[in-house]
Amino acid sequence: MSRRDFDVVVVGAGIAGASVASRLAGLSVAVLEQESQPGYHSTGRSAAIFSQVYGSSSVRALTRATGPFLLDPPKGFADNPLLRRCGVLFIARADQRDQIEALSALDDVTSVTRRVSPTEALNLLSILKPGYVSHALVEDGAAEIEVHALHHGYLRQVTALGGELFAHAAVTGLSRANGRWQVETPRGLFSADVVVNAAGAWADGVAELAGIEPLHIQPLRRTAVIVDAPPGSDPGRWPMTVDIDEQFYLKPDAGRILISPADETPVDACDVQPEEYDVAVAVHRVERATTLEIKRIQNKWAGLRCFAPDRNLVIGYDVSAPGFFWMAGQGGYGIQTSFGAAELGAALLAGRPVPGPLIDLGLQPEDTSPARFAPARPAVEPFAA
Repeated sequence: MSRRDFDVVVVGAGIAGASVASRLAGLSVAVLEQESQPGYHSTGRSAAIFSQVYGSSSVRALTRATGPFLLDPPKGFADNPLLRRCGVLFIARADQRDQIEALSALDDVTSVTRRVSPTEALNLLSILKPGYVSHALVEDGAAEIEVHALHHGYLRQVTALGGELFAHAAVTGLSRANGRWQVETPRGLFSADVVVNAAGAWADGVAELAGIEPLHIQPLRRTAVIVDAPPGSDPGRWPMTVDIDEQFYLKPDAGRILISPADETPVDACDVQPEEYDVAVAVHRVERATTLEIKRIQNKWAGLRCFAPDRNLVIGYDVSAPGFFWMAGQGGYGIQTSFGAAELGAALLAGRPVPGPLIDLGLQPEDTSPARFAPARPAVEPFAA
Protein backbone atom coordinates (compact mmCIF):
# COMPACT_ATOMS: atom_id res chain seq x y z
CA MET A 1 0.00 0.00 0.00
CA SER A 2 1.34 3.43 -0.96
CA ARG A 3 2.06 5.86 1.87
CA ARG A 4 1.89 9.63 2.04
CA ASP A 5 3.65 11.57 4.79
CA PHE A 6 2.25 14.68 6.50
CA ASP A 7 2.82 16.63 9.69
CA VAL A 8 -0.87 16.43 10.61
CA VAL A 9 -3.75 14.24 9.47
CA VAL A 10 -7.20 15.62 10.29
CA VAL A 11 -9.92 12.98 10.38
CA GLY A 12 -13.18 14.63 9.32
CA ALA A 13 -13.81 17.57 6.98
CA GLY A 14 -16.86 19.00 8.73
CA ILE A 15 -16.73 22.38 10.42
CA ALA A 16 -14.42 21.19 13.23
CA GLY A 17 -11.84 19.60 10.97
CA ALA A 18 -11.99 22.26 8.27
CA SER A 19 -11.66 25.18 10.68
CA VAL A 20 -8.72 23.82 12.68
CA ALA A 21 -6.92 22.70 9.51
CA SER A 22 -7.27 26.25 8.17
CA ARG A 23 -5.21 27.53 11.14
CA LEU A 24 -2.23 25.19 10.65
CA ALA A 25 -0.05 27.37 8.45
CA GLY A 26 3.48 26.06 8.03
CA LEU A 27 2.51 22.41 8.44
CA SER A 28 1.73 19.80 5.82
CA VAL A 29 -1.88 18.79 6.40
CA ALA A 30 -4.16 16.08 5.01
CA VAL A 31 -7.89 16.24 5.73
CA LEU A 32 -9.64 12.88 5.38
CA GLU A 33 -13.39 12.73 4.71
CA GLN A 34 -15.27 9.43 4.68
CA GLU A 35 -18.10 10.75 2.49
CA SER A 36 -18.04 12.06 -1.07
CA GLN A 37 -18.40 15.62 0.20
CA PRO A 38 -17.45 17.39 3.45
CA GLY A 39 -20.03 18.19 6.10
CA TYR A 40 -22.61 15.65 4.96
CA HIS A 41 -23.95 14.47 8.33
CA SER A 42 -23.95 17.49 10.66
CA THR A 43 -22.42 20.68 9.25
CA GLY A 44 -24.46 20.59 6.06
CA ARG A 45 -27.72 20.01 7.94
CA SER A 46 -27.33 22.74 10.53
CA ALA A 47 -29.79 25.61 10.94
CA ALA A 48 -27.02 27.60 12.57
CA ILE A 49 -27.57 30.78 14.52
CA PHE A 50 -24.90 33.02 15.99
CA SER A 51 -26.10 33.55 19.55
CA GLN A 52 -23.90 34.74 22.38
CA VAL A 53 -26.26 33.34 25.02
CA TYR A 54 -26.48 29.77 23.70
CA GLY A 55 -24.68 26.96 25.50
CA SER A 56 -22.36 26.67 28.48
CA SER A 57 -19.95 29.39 29.63
CA SER A 58 -17.09 27.89 27.57
CA VAL A 59 -19.33 27.69 24.50
CA ARG A 60 -20.36 31.30 24.96
CA ALA A 61 -16.71 32.36 25.27
CA LEU A 62 -15.74 30.56 22.05
CA THR A 63 -18.78 32.06 20.34
CA ARG A 64 -17.73 35.56 21.34
CA ALA A 65 -14.26 34.81 19.97
CA THR A 66 -15.81 33.77 16.65
CA GLY A 67 -18.06 36.80 16.25
CA PRO A 68 -15.48 39.28 14.86
CA PHE A 69 -14.36 36.71 12.26
CA LEU A 70 -17.92 36.10 11.10
CA LEU A 71 -18.58 39.84 10.88
CA ASP A 72 -15.36 40.61 9.01
CA PRO A 73 -13.76 37.52 7.42
CA PRO A 74 -10.51 37.80 5.46
CA LYS A 75 -10.75 39.14 1.94
CA GLY A 76 -11.75 36.40 -0.47
CA PHE A 77 -13.01 34.08 2.27
CA ALA A 78 -16.63 34.30 1.09
CA ASP A 79 -18.48 36.04 -1.73
CA ASN A 80 -21.27 37.34 0.52
CA PRO A 81 -21.68 38.25 4.21
CA LEU A 82 -21.54 35.29 6.58
CA LEU A 83 -24.17 36.72 8.94
CA ARG A 84 -27.74 37.92 8.45
CA ARG A 85 -29.07 39.60 11.56
CA CYS A 86 -32.40 38.17 12.66
CA GLY A 87 -32.49 38.34 16.44
CA VAL A 88 -33.61 35.61 18.81
CA LEU A 89 -36.70 35.76 20.98
CA PHE A 90 -36.62 33.49 24.05
CA ILE A 91 -40.11 32.84 25.39
CA ALA A 92 -41.39 31.38 28.64
CA ARG A 93 -44.77 30.44 30.03
CA ALA A 94 -45.68 31.40 33.59
CA ASP A 95 -44.40 28.05 34.86
CA GLN A 96 -41.03 28.64 33.15
CA ARG A 97 -40.24 31.88 34.94
CA ASP A 98 -37.33 30.47 36.95
CA GLN A 99 -35.54 29.29 33.80
CA ILE A 100 -35.70 32.64 32.03
CA GLU A 101 -34.71 34.47 35.21
CA ALA A 102 -31.65 32.23 35.59
CA LEU A 103 -30.56 32.85 32.01
CA SER A 104 -31.09 36.60 32.08
CA ALA A 105 -29.17 36.91 35.38
CA LEU A 106 -25.87 35.78 33.82
CA ASP A 107 -23.51 38.73 33.36
CA ASP A 108 -22.47 37.85 29.81
CA VAL A 109 -26.13 37.30 28.87
CA THR A 110 -27.36 40.56 30.40
CA SER A 111 -24.93 42.54 28.28
CA VAL A 112 -26.37 41.31 24.96
CA THR A 113 -30.08 40.87 25.73
CA ARG A 114 -33.11 42.83 26.89
CA ARG A 115 -36.28 41.79 28.68
CA VAL A 116 -39.54 42.43 26.83
CA SER A 117 -43.17 42.23 27.84
CA PRO A 118 -45.61 39.63 26.50
CA THR A 119 -47.14 42.37 24.34
CA GLU A 120 -43.73 43.25 22.88
CA ALA A 121 -43.05 39.56 22.23
CA LEU A 122 -46.34 39.35 20.30
CA ASN A 123 -45.35 42.41 18.28
CA LEU A 124 -42.09 40.70 17.34
CA LEU A 125 -43.75 37.37 16.48
CA SER A 126 -47.34 37.98 15.46
CA ILE A 127 -48.27 34.28 15.39
CA LEU A 128 -47.76 33.79 19.15
CA LYS A 129 -50.96 32.81 20.93
CA PRO A 130 -52.14 35.65 23.17
CA GLY A 131 -51.65 34.61 26.78
CA TYR A 132 -49.12 31.86 26.04
CA VAL A 133 -46.02 33.95 26.80
CA SER A 134 -45.55 35.38 30.28
CA HIS A 135 -41.85 36.27 30.10
CA ALA A 136 -39.55 37.00 27.17
CA LEU A 137 -35.96 37.91 26.41
CA VAL A 138 -34.56 39.25 23.13
CA GLU A 139 -31.03 38.99 21.76
CA ASP A 140 -31.14 41.62 19.02
CA GLY A 141 -27.62 40.92 17.77
CA ALA A 142 -28.20 37.23 17.01
CA ALA A 143 -27.84 36.31 13.37
CA GLU A 144 -28.25 33.47 10.92
CA ILE A 145 -24.94 32.01 9.76
CA GLU A 146 -24.35 31.17 6.11
CA VAL A 147 -23.11 27.69 6.95
CA HIS A 148 -22.15 26.58 3.46
CA ALA A 149 -20.15 29.75 2.80
CA LEU A 150 -18.38 29.54 6.17
CA HIS A 151 -17.52 25.85 5.83
CA HIS A 152 -16.24 26.16 2.29
CA GLY A 153 -14.31 29.30 3.17
CA TYR A 154 -12.38 27.27 5.73
CA LEU A 155 -11.80 24.50 3.17
CA ARG A 156 -10.47 27.02 0.64
CA GLN A 157 -8.09 28.34 3.29
CA VAL A 158 -6.84 24.78 3.86
CA THR A 159 -6.00 24.28 0.18
CA ALA A 160 -4.53 27.79 -0.10
CA LEU A 161 -2.09 26.81 2.65
CA GLY A 162 -1.10 23.70 0.71
CA GLY A 163 -3.32 21.30 2.62
CA GLU A 164 -4.97 18.41 0.78
CA LEU A 165 -8.54 17.12 1.09
CA PHE A 166 -9.24 13.44 0.43
CA ALA A 167 -12.86 12.30 0.01
CA HIS A 168 -13.96 8.66 0.28
CA ALA A 169 -11.16 8.26 2.84
CA ALA A 170 -12.80 6.61 5.86
CA VAL A 171 -10.25 5.59 8.47
CA THR A 172 -10.09 1.80 8.73
CA GLY A 173 -6.97 1.45 10.88
CA LEU A 174 -4.81 3.55 13.21
CA SER A 175 -1.52 2.49 14.70
CA ARG A 176 1.86 3.84 15.84
CA ALA A 177 5.12 2.95 14.11
CA ASN A 178 8.50 4.67 14.47
CA GLY A 179 6.96 7.47 16.51
CA ARG A 180 4.32 8.35 13.90
CA TRP A 181 0.68 7.55 13.34
CA GLN A 182 -0.16 5.25 10.44
CA VAL A 183 -3.67 5.95 9.15
CA GLU A 184 -5.20 3.32 6.89
CA THR A 185 -7.93 4.36 4.43
CA PRO A 186 -9.34 3.23 1.06
CA ARG A 187 -7.28 6.07 -0.45
CA GLY A 188 -4.04 4.61 0.84
CA LEU A 189 -1.86 4.88 3.94
CA PHE A 190 -1.21 8.26 5.55
CA SER A 191 1.61 8.82 8.04
CA ALA A 192 1.72 11.79 10.42
CA ASP A 193 3.16 13.06 13.68
CA VAL A 194 -0.32 14.07 14.82
CA VAL A 195 -3.82 12.79 14.18
CA VAL A 196 -6.65 15.25 14.83
CA ASN A 197 -9.85 13.41 15.64
CA ALA A 198 -12.55 15.68 14.19
CA ALA A 199 -14.77 12.79 13.16
CA GLY A 200 -17.98 14.05 14.75
CA ALA A 201 -20.37 11.19 15.47
CA TRP A 202 -17.57 8.75 14.64
CA ALA A 203 -15.02 10.32 17.04
CA ASP A 204 -15.15 7.54 19.63
CA GLY A 205 -14.83 4.93 16.89
CA VAL A 206 -11.69 6.61 15.55
CA ALA A 207 -10.22 6.62 19.06
CA GLU A 208 -10.99 2.93 19.51
CA LEU A 209 -9.22 2.12 16.21
CA ALA A 210 -6.15 3.74 17.78
CA GLY A 211 -6.51 1.72 20.98
CA ILE A 212 -7.57 4.82 22.92
CA GLU A 213 -10.38 4.89 25.45
CA PRO A 214 -13.50 6.58 24.02
CA LEU A 215 -14.81 9.73 25.67
CA HIS A 216 -18.46 8.72 25.22
CA ILE A 217 -19.21 11.28 22.53
CA GLN A 218 -22.91 10.64 21.97
CA PRO A 219 -24.62 11.36 18.62
CA LEU A 220 -28.12 12.80 19.10
CA ARG A 221 -30.75 13.09 16.38
CA ARG A 222 -32.20 16.57 15.76
CA THR A 223 -35.25 17.00 13.50
CA ALA A 224 -36.12 19.98 11.29
CA VAL A 225 -39.37 20.55 9.41
CA ILE A 226 -40.37 23.18 6.84
CA VAL A 227 -43.99 24.39 6.87
CA ASP A 228 -45.91 27.16 5.12
CA ALA A 229 -46.27 30.59 6.68
CA PRO A 230 -49.82 31.97 7.13
CA PRO A 231 -51.17 33.63 3.96
CA GLY A 232 -50.28 37.31 3.79
CA SER A 233 -47.64 37.12 6.51
CA ASP A 234 -44.02 38.20 6.18
CA PRO A 235 -41.98 35.65 8.17
CA GLY A 236 -38.74 37.23 7.02
CA ARG A 237 -39.32 39.94 9.62
CA TRP A 238 -39.73 37.51 12.51
CA PRO A 239 -36.94 36.62 14.93
CA MET A 240 -35.92 33.06 15.55
CA THR A 241 -38.04 32.04 18.53
CA VAL A 242 -36.89 29.55 21.15
CA ASP A 243 -38.75 28.00 24.06
CA ILE A 244 -36.66 28.74 27.17
CA ASP A 245 -36.46 25.00 27.95
CA GLU A 246 -35.63 24.38 24.28
CA GLN A 247 -38.71 22.24 23.80
CA PHE A 248 -39.09 23.74 20.32
CA TYR A 249 -37.85 26.55 18.13
CA LEU A 250 -38.94 28.16 14.89
CA LYS A 251 -37.37 30.55 12.45
CA PRO A 252 -38.05 32.07 9.03
CA ASP A 253 -36.70 30.09 6.10
CA ALA A 254 -36.97 31.48 2.56
CA GLY A 255 -40.57 32.63 2.94
CA ARG A 256 -41.61 29.58 4.95
CA ILE A 257 -41.01 28.51 8.55
CA LEU A 258 -38.51 26.01 9.91
CA ILE A 259 -39.73 24.32 13.07
CA SER A 260 -38.04 21.79 15.32
CA PRO A 261 -38.98 19.92 18.50
CA ALA A 262 -35.34 20.43 19.56
CA ASP A 263 -35.17 16.67 19.98
CA GLU A 264 -32.02 14.95 21.19
CA THR A 265 -32.56 11.24 20.63
CA PRO A 266 -29.45 9.10 21.24
CA VAL A 267 -28.54 7.16 18.10
CA ASP A 268 -25.59 5.28 16.70
CA ALA A 269 -23.39 7.15 14.23
CA CYS A 270 -25.22 6.85 10.91
CA ASP A 271 -26.86 8.72 8.04
CA VAL A 272 -29.72 9.76 10.30
CA GLN A 273 -33.26 10.26 8.97
CA PRO A 274 -36.28 12.03 10.55
CA GLU A 275 -38.84 10.00 12.47
CA GLU A 276 -42.55 10.70 12.02
CA TYR A 277 -43.03 10.86 15.79
CA ASP A 278 -40.55 13.73 16.09
CA VAL A 279 -42.20 15.56 13.20
CA ALA A 280 -45.56 15.21 14.97
CA VAL A 281 -44.06 16.48 18.24
CA ALA A 282 -42.69 19.55 16.45
CA VAL A 283 -46.10 20.32 14.98
CA HIS A 284 -47.86 19.81 18.33
CA ARG A 285 -45.51 22.03 20.32
CA VAL A 286 -45.51 24.84 17.79
CA GLU A 287 -49.30 24.76 17.38
CA ARG A 288 -49.67 24.89 21.18
CA ALA A 289 -47.62 28.09 21.36
CA THR A 290 -48.76 29.83 18.16
CA THR A 291 -51.78 30.35 15.96
CA LEU A 292 -50.26 28.26 13.18
CA GLU A 293 -52.44 25.49 11.80
CA ILE A 294 -50.00 23.16 10.10
CA LYS A 295 -51.77 21.18 7.41
CA ARG A 296 -48.82 20.15 5.27
CA ILE A 297 -45.15 19.35 5.73
CA GLN A 298 -43.09 20.85 2.91
CA ASN A 299 -39.79 19.22 3.82
CA LYS A 300 -38.17 17.38 6.70
CA TRP A 301 -34.73 16.14 7.61
CA ALA A 302 -32.58 15.19 10.57
CA GLY A 303 -28.99 15.83 11.53
CA LEU A 304 -26.56 14.72 14.20
CA ARG A 305 -25.48 16.74 17.23
CA CYS A 306 -22.63 15.08 19.10
CA PHE A 307 -22.00 15.85 22.77
CA ALA A 308 -19.47 14.87 25.39
CA PRO A 309 -21.04 13.85 28.72
CA ASP A 310 -20.78 17.39 30.14
CA ARG A 311 -21.92 19.02 26.86
CA ASN A 312 -18.71 21.03 26.49
CA LEU A 313 -16.44 20.83 23.46
CA VAL A 314 -13.41 18.53 23.63
CA ILE A 315 -10.25 20.20 22.31
CA GLY A 316 -6.75 18.98 23.13
CA TYR A 317 -4.30 16.09 23.20
CA ASP A 318 -5.41 12.79 24.65
CA VAL A 319 -3.64 12.35 27.96
CA SER A 320 -2.62 8.75 27.25
CA ALA A 321 -1.59 8.70 23.57
CA PRO A 322 1.17 10.82 22.01
CA GLY A 323 0.10 12.85 19.02
CA PHE A 324 -3.63 12.05 19.26
CA PHE A 325 -5.65 15.27 19.38
CA TRP A 326 -9.39 15.55 20.06
CA MET A 327 -11.49 18.14 18.19
CA ALA A 328 -14.89 16.72 19.02
CA GLY A 329 -18.17 17.09 20.89
CA GLN A 330 -19.25 20.27 19.10
CA GLY A 331 -22.92 19.48 19.70
CA GLY A 332 -25.10 22.19 18.23
CA TYR A 333 -22.41 24.82 18.76
CA GLY A 334 -19.75 23.88 16.21
CA ILE A 335 -20.66 26.49 13.62
CA GLN A 336 -20.93 29.49 15.93
CA THR A 337 -17.76 28.56 17.87
CA SER A 338 -15.74 27.48 14.84
CA PHE A 339 -13.12 30.21 14.65
CA GLY A 340 -12.56 30.45 18.40
CA ALA A 341 -12.36 26.66 18.70
CA ALA A 342 -9.92 26.50 15.78
CA GLU A 343 -7.71 29.17 17.35
CA LEU A 344 -7.68 27.18 20.59
CA GLY A 345 -7.01 23.92 18.76
CA ALA A 346 -4.19 25.32 16.64
CA ALA A 347 -2.44 26.77 19.69
CA LEU A 348 -2.68 23.54 21.67
CA LEU A 349 -1.58 21.47 18.67
CA ALA A 350 1.63 23.48 18.51
CA GLY A 351 2.20 23.28 22.26
CA ARG A 352 1.44 26.95 22.83
CA PRO A 353 -0.56 28.30 25.78
CA VAL A 354 -4.26 28.96 25.45
CA PRO A 355 -4.51 32.32 23.64
CA GLY A 356 -4.90 35.20 26.07
CA PRO A 357 -7.91 36.71 24.25
CA LEU A 358 -9.86 33.49 24.82
CA ILE A 359 -9.10 33.64 28.54
CA ASP A 360 -10.16 37.29 28.57
CA LEU A 361 -13.49 36.28 27.01
CA GLY A 362 -14.14 33.86 29.85
CA LEU A 363 -12.85 30.53 28.56
CA GLN A 364 -11.78 28.14 31.30
CA PRO A 365 -9.29 25.81 29.54
CA GLU A 366 -10.07 22.88 31.82
CA ASP A 367 -13.67 22.93 30.55
CA THR A 368 -12.60 21.90 27.04
CA SER A 369 -9.56 19.73 27.79
CA PRO A 370 -9.88 15.94 27.31
CA ALA A 371 -7.98 15.63 30.60
CA ARG A 372 -11.19 16.45 32.46
CA PHE A 373 -12.37 12.92 31.72
CA ALA A 374 -9.21 11.19 32.95
CA PRO A 375 -7.41 13.46 35.43
CA ALA A 376 -5.39 10.63 36.96
CA ARG A 377 -3.79 9.48 33.70
CA PRO A 378 -0.30 10.85 32.89
CA ALA A 379 -0.15 13.51 30.21
CA VAL A 380 1.96 13.13 27.06
CA GLU A 381 4.07 15.72 25.33
CA PRO A 382 2.32 17.81 22.63
CA PHE A 383 3.55 18.00 19.05
CA ALA A 384 5.61 21.11 18.36
CA ALA A 385 5.87 22.44 14.84
